Amino acid sequence: MVTHETCTKDDVMTALEKATGDVVLKFEPFVLHVLCQELQDAQLLHSVAINSGFRNSGITVGRGGKIMMAVRSTHCLEVPLSHKGKLMVSEEYIEFLIHVANRKMEENTRRIDRFYKCLEVALKTAISANNSPSEETENRSVYIHRRKRKTIQEQDVHTSLKDHNEELEPEDDTESNLAIFAEIMI
Repeated sequence: MVTHETCTKDDVMTALEKATGDVVLKFEPFVLHVLCQELQDAQLLHSVAINSGFRNSGITVGRGGKIMMAVRSTHCLEVPLSHKGKLMVSEEYIEFLIHVANRKMEENTRRIDRFYKCLEVALKTAISANNSPSEETENRSVYIHRRKRKTIQEQDVHTSLKDHNEELEPEDDTESNLAIFAEIMI
């Protein structure tokens, strides 16, 4: 039995009666993988996912530069019910598991709805920010200033004031790019 809706004890018991092998009650939450053109796109999507309750979400960057954003959650459930057709748990326990699985399904739906609404707002905000170049330049200069200060502190190098005013080039590694996102979002 497979469903993308809440289920009842009767549905599960009917499926169990027909089963001759091993049966597992399983709930798997929403998963979405998005191939992104730019790291900033993946970062925006990641922020939306985390804020929507998908705390196991992440960004991976492949060797070829492919940027993949995964929207994932951790609220899954997997419980064996029967083995070789023999029921291994009580009907009362099955009823309890169905209740837990249905609550997880409802929470999953709420998170998906929240994700969709937050994504709409984030995209509208991003489009507005792209249409206003003065804000983008202002944010970028704040980032450069913070990045310079951090780099100087980390290296603990005493250089002339002239060297401190030079622009720093952003690094191409993922960790630095993710740090950029954190700085911009602050």
